[in-house]
Amino acid sequence: MSKLSKNYLCYTFLIMLVCWGICVICSLNGIAVDDHYVLFIPYLLGGWSPTIASFLALRKNDGIKGVKDWLKHIFDLKHSVFSYIMVAILGIVFILPQCVVSGYENGAPLFAIIVMMPMMLFGGGLEEAGWRYILQPELEKEHSYTVATIMVSVIWWLWHLPLFYIQGVGQYGHNYLAFGVNVLGLGFALAGIRKITGSVWLCVLFHCIVNSLSGIYVVNDNIWGNIVTTVILILCSYALVTINGKKKIFS
Repeated sequence: MSKLSKNYLCYTFLIMLVCWGICVICSLNGIAVDDHYVLFIPYLLGGWSPTIASFLALRKNDGIKGVKDWLKHIFDLKHSVFSYIMVAILGIVFILPQCVVSGYENGAPLFAIIVMMPMMLFGGGLEEAGWRYILQPELEKEHSYTVATIMVSVIWWLWHLPLFYIQGVGQYGHNYLAFGVNVLGLGFALAGIRKITGSVWLCVLFHCIVNSLSGIYVVNDNIWGNIVTTVILILCSYALVTINGKKKIFS
């Protein structure tokens, strides 16, 4: 593993463990995040740990010149129409099989996605400033696409673990294994987007779409829907990478 990857993971998990550790300890003592709003500070900082660590690790390893340069690499908005269509379709592919197989309840109205997506920049989307900006491509320098993607997915899954023990957050009390299956599928979808477009922004956008749709269609806890969705996303990932390798239509 490269020095950049090691620095990134150390910063990410250190910030996460300190911030979410505080929330977990409070939760174990009956103090929920949504009952004590001061806890939103460590909760949010823990969620932003991949983003904060991205800047720190890149700056330390001379990967960026400063904040402006870092933001320029993340918000690389100029991509083909095909790329944006692909991201939107993958978002539908993520949510539709889960709704069909597992069933769902209505959450926010569909039009709320217009407001939710910008909010999800800070509610998950900017994690991609680390996972897919740094970790995925760095691991692909040493491992195959498949192995690197599985490694990133497992690390990403483990990073989420404390959330399942924090009262007052969305993941509390849910099936961690089923979530891990979902993460694997999302990991392949995001790795595919990163590989065929070279874009961090499109990964951020996909993450925002997924998180927004999950708030609109609240899928029931059922691992079979997650498994079906993950298989489809993995197949889509390989298909897109193969097609793009031949035709270069998404770059």
